[in-house]
Amino acid sequence: MPNNVNDADLEAAGSWAKRYFLASREVVESVLRPYDLGNTQWYVLGVLVDRGPLKQRDLTRELEVERATLSAVISALVRKGYIEQHPDPEDQRQKILQVTPAGRTLLASVPDPIAIIAAVAFADVSDADIATTNQVLKDATQRLIDYKKGATKS
Repeated sequence: MPNNVNDADLEAAGSWAKRYFLASREVVESVLRPYDLGNTQWYVLGVLVDRGPLKQRDLTRELEVERATLSAVISALVRKGYIEQHPDPEDQRQKILQVTPAGRTLLASVPDPIAIIAAVAFADVSDADIATTNQVLKDATQRLIDYKKGATKS
């Protein structure tokens, strides 16, 4: 289905999406740095506080990260005393992750970098514009995912 957007507009949109991603990542990192947390560590703590104990493999799926990446993050959080690992009673090969009181206290003291980004980046943007932007990016992302699935089947 062709559209009336020229290549320069598409290139600019992609460029701005990447610039937004990089700028927002820098904000997240700068907010978390004083707390000695990386962004994935912060996400792990947040998910465990919100959802309670989880199997490590379920957390890997939810965060859409590689198993090795999450293992390193988990090791760091265990070493810092923010989470605990326990064997899964149903399958001793699996680990259950649980936030510790220290992890809960830390997370409560960390400013929410996503809220900061939203407040700064979208302060004067209408709800309608935000909804349109979200929908365009969601649709474009899904098309690329679908395309990749089709391209890898060949």
